[in-house]
Amino acid sequence: MTKLLLTIIISNALFSFVLLGQQSNSRYKEEEKEYLFPGTGFFVKNRKPYENNEAINWFREAYSLELKGEYGKALSLYERFSKRRSDALVKIDSKQFKVGPEALFRAARIRETRGDWSKSFDLLRLIAQAYSDYEFDIVASSLMRVAERLANEKLPKKWGLVPRFRSGSQDRMRLNQIAGLAKGPKFAPRALMTLAEISIKDDREEEAIDALQRIINLYPENFLCEKAYYLTADIYREMSSGSSYDQGKSVKALNYYEDYLILYQEIPPRGVHETEKDFKLRNIQYSQRKELAEEGRKFMRETLAASKLEIGTYIEEYGKYYLTNWQELGDGPALQFYNEAVTVAPESAAARAAEKRIANLKNRVE
Repeated sequence: MTKLLLTIIISNALFSFVLLGQQSNSRYKEEEKEYLFPGTGFFVKNRKPYENNEAINWFREAYSLELKGEYGKALSLYERFSKRRSDALVKIDSKQFKVGPEALFRAARIRETRGDWSKSFDLLRLIAQAYSDYEFDIVASSLMRVAERLANEKLPKKWGLVPRFRSGSQDRMRLNQIAGLAKGPKFAPRALMTLAEISIKDDREEEAIDALQRIINLYPENFLCEKAYYLTADIYREMSSGSSYDQGKSVKALNYYEDYLILYQEIPPRGVHETEKDFKLRNIQYSQRKELAEEGRKFMRETLAASKLEIGTYIEEYGKYYLTNWQELGDGPALQFYNEAVTVAPESAAARAAEKRIANLKNRVE
């Protein structure tokens, strides 16, 4: 009896100890979550924000150094705020600043000026992730500018000596991040379009199509949808292997060219955030795309017609060797493909050849 009682007491004590440990661990995790600072790339034990007085003193010193042109020293102080959060407010020269995000924004600006665009992008992204109430339009606009510079311009040399090399995968990742952070018609469609154009340049057709489909499906009212339809058609045209191969890509290309020409008989109106200069340039490009889309539709129709002619010819010549009921079917299957060739592209050379074969089959029957 004594042993049983002792066992129960020990078991209860162990259970209480485990439960206490779980509760303590849960509270510890909650504290860590409370002070989680996204985007730093690593974790430290003390995730609490900087003390307000300490953060304000650093910011004042960095601000003063920046005004004096001592950008290196200012940068080292500003970038302290990439490690820990600060929600402090400070008033300098009659202006009130949010210390944490303002320090990161100024650090990003110095980095961009120095040519370290990748680091500038990381700092701007951290603001967008951690300080959603800070001048989002300015941050998103800066993110787009830096991402486009990284993707399209020649990268400045590090310290003026060491070459930097462009990474297409990094460029695409950054633009994907902007599209995720800046959901909405002002920045996301532009980021997705730039992502698509970079993916096309890097021969990443599937990634380009994915970005273009996101514009079409998520932002159907945006003027960039016009370009998205055209580019999608063009990508499928390039992926098409010709009349002797599977025509899945050819059909998709033709469908997108036709949708484009139906939906965009006129240029989409000027966007809310589009300048007059940009609109005029888009008008010129739209006229070029429309003309090319007409040519693309004609080419894909001719490709499909040629494919149907080839299939019809093969069935006519060799169908009796593999069609089990070819005697019953007669020339029906071949005639079907010849007629489809004529229907798809009536003015094409394939249609003319198909019409001759139709006439020959009919004369043979008579």
